[in-house]
Amino acid sequence: MSSVEKFSFHVPSLEELVGVLQNGLKNNFADVQVSVVDCPDLTKEPYTYPVKGICGKPRIIEVGGVPYLLPLVNKKKVYDMNIIAKEIEFPGAFILGAGAAPFQTLGINAEFMPVVQTKSDHKPAVNGSYYAQINPEDGGCLLEKYSKKYNDFGFALLANLFASEGQSGKVIEVKAKGRTGEYNFVTCMRKTLEKHYGDKPVGMGGTFVIQNGKVKVHIMPPEFSSCPLTSDEDVNNWLHFFEIKAPLVCQPVFVSRDPGFDLRLEHTHCFSHHGEGGHYHYDTTPDTVEYLGYFLPAEVLYRIDKPKETHTFGRD
Repeated sequence: MSSVEKFSFHVPSLEELVGVLQNGLKNNFADVQVSVVDCPDLTKEPYTYPVKGICGKPRIIEVGGVPYLLPLVNKKKVYDMNIIAKEIEFPGAFILGAGAAPFQTLGINAEFMPVVQTKSDHKPAVNGSYYAQINPEDGGCLLEKYSKKYNDFGFALLANLFASEGQSGKVIEVKAKGRTGEYNFVTCMRKTLEKHYGDKPVGMGGTFVIQNGKVKVHIMPPEFSSCPLTSDEDVNNWLHFFEIKAPLVCQPVFVSRDPGFDLRLEHTHCFSHHGEGGHYHYDTTPDTVEYLGYFLPAEVLYRIDKPKETHTFGRD
């Protein structure tokens, strides 16, 4: 059993959040529409999730952290999605997000896009996750579906997760086109919430599609660094960066402010059905980019296995 800490977020109404996000996003995008809608059927393309929605007891889970990867990797830090769901007393939870792939299974380091319906008393678990690695043949970006090769529910080192009952229901729809400001889509929403809610932390998660344009992503190398990485510059020299094309399905988790749990404030990974994916940084085609997202505020934060020794680099 890992150490588990719990915190209750400030949970604004969906209607209130619509106004707040609309105001903030319009400073950063040419065309913005935020509204409350019924969650679309997420079993359909392009999502192809194992559940219909992201509603029902929404919560955020942060497991481990960057200090288990940097300056040097701690290979003891391996986890299992079904055990995580049990630790937060939420068996059967649908979990989305961003994390480090299970090197213990893959034999390499890679980016992980968890899409897991965890097991419950009535149903076995379903793994729809993806992982992105450096293609050993040409050094390019290689995205694969995890369950095509592996049967476990592992991940490693760190993850930022959004969990729910996977139900249909009301969600916040965000449409944004034409980036005019300096912030990426997720950072803009997070900073908007921080500015509006101040010292009342609000956490959100869900899924969004980049429908048009290209984005910059990174993928970690297959080998962990043997020499200590001790700054953002070291980390950026170690990572591999790519420009990849829409459509991309993204899985963001973001918190307006850290209430003292050493959180990674935002983390977004993306996958596609054309073999590309990775850790989302920002769009590289601001004039043509189009975002369409569905989000919910989380009720509770669970902080699992927080590193005892920490630092602030490597969190972009």
